[in-house]
Amino acid sequence: MSILAVYNIKGGVGKTATSVNLAYLSASQGEKTLLCDLDPQGSASYYFRIRSPKKFNTKKLLKGGEHIEKNIRGTDYLGLDLLPADFSYRNIDIALDELKKSTVRLNNVLRPLLAEYDRIILDCPPNLTLLAENIFYAADTILVPIIPSTLSLMSLKQLFKFMEKIGQKRTKALVMFSMVEKRKKMHMELMGAMRKRKGVLQEPIPFLADIERMGIYRQPVTAALPNSRASQAYKALWAEVCRNLG
Repeated sequence: MSILAVYNIKGGVGKTATSVNLAYLSASQGEKTLLCDLDPQGSASYYFRIRSPKKFNTKKLLKGGEHIEKNIRGTDYLGLDLLPADFSYRNIDIALDELKKSTVRLNNVLRPLLAEYDRIILDCPPNLTLLAENIFYAADTILVPIIPSTLSLMSLKQLFKFMEKIGQKRTKALVMFSMVEKRKKMHMELMGAMRKRKGVLQEPIPFLADIERMGIYRQPVTAALPNSRASQAYKALWAEVCRNLG
């Protein structure tokens, strides 16, 4: 039983596509899985055609217990549930700041759910905020998708510095390559150099139209096109993640 957060300081690096597909693969392997959409944009919820319940909001999320349990929704896939996002999450840092033990609130909310679920996967918004600090404390593992570029390496260094500042070990993070284009020399060179580092996963997710089309058919690509190149990449990545989770 574990909590896996998919997080990066930067947006537009494939966090939601990764969260959605890995959650589906986890459930398809017989692990009862909960995907928590923590991004106020609600992209993961959109992919699964699930709207936030009318009475669910940030305050209910942070209260936990029955306030969360009654707002979890089943997806079309066996063993995979979703806690949808709500637009009120845009103010979640303000709400957290008003609470006691504000840095561990999310951990206190999510841990009891592991009595029901084998795995919880968090689709996280970008930026280094109080919510990010909560995510780092709550997660057993932080999966960090990066596009192999100079700016991505800069943001990765910032992330590691922040983790060390709040007392979280760098070894908690697994770095993965996302939106990789083999025709780009920089992508291939940076991946080659970084793959030698500890905590960097070997299996990349290529930049493919099938992944971009998830917004059209509103399904994980691993469910809609199970034999596609995109699906095979996510399956290889998930197998590697599982080996590192122990």
